[in-house]
Amino acid sequence: MMINTNSMISITEANQNFSKVAKLVDTNGSAVILKNNAPRYLIVSFDQAESMQLAKDEDVFSISERLIKQNHEAYRELAK
Repeated sequence: MMINTNSMISITEANQNFSKVAKLVDTNGSAVILKNNAPRYLIVSFDQAESMQLAKDEDVFSISERLIKQNHEAYRELAK
């Protein structure tokens, strides 16, 4: 994952000034909160989180569809 350095903020500053975190998300699409100078938390807008979840669901469906096609005979035997 590529991280925009302009969207990084320390956990101390995020704790003291959450409105700054919200502004970073509005401006850059996300904010990365650093703990001990390492990326620890990712804050995204609710709309973006919903679209990320949909993509994961689509991945699960495509994987399960592929597995069913690959193991069609086994599923047919199990169904008996």
